[in-house]
Amino acid sequence: MRIDIKASGFDLTEGLREHTQRRLQFALGWANHDVRAVSVRLSDINGPRGGRDKRCRIQVPFAGTRNVVIEDTEADLYVAIDRAAERAERAVVRRLERLREFPHARLAGREASAAYSERDAAAVMGTD
Repeated sequence: MRIDIKASGFDLTEGLREHTQRRLQFALGWANHDVRAVSVRLSDINGPRGGRDKRCRIQVPFAGTRNVVIEDTEADLYVAIDRAAERAERAVVRRLERLREFPHARLAGREASAAYSERDAAAVMGTD
């Protein structure tokens, strides 16, 4: 799984990068077959003024369906990363369960009708 990490409003330290990678590998490593890439955007909304303004945005793309996007904002960026990673894991589990439960939902328009036509033809011919 490729993890792309970018920071806005501050310098991304090696420690912060390692924490983010380790946390996402732990949360999503089990889904390596289904999740090829993860995009992480870390930002400091208010800059040096402080406050609860450290944001972690995690985006997990899925082919043929909407991306999973999770955002968490906290005073401590490490806490925001941890919480967003936990929420991303739960969201990916739900998305994969739905895709496995309803695989036809991934097919669109022509592909779906072609797939059903082939299946129906095989059923009529008795070859399925």
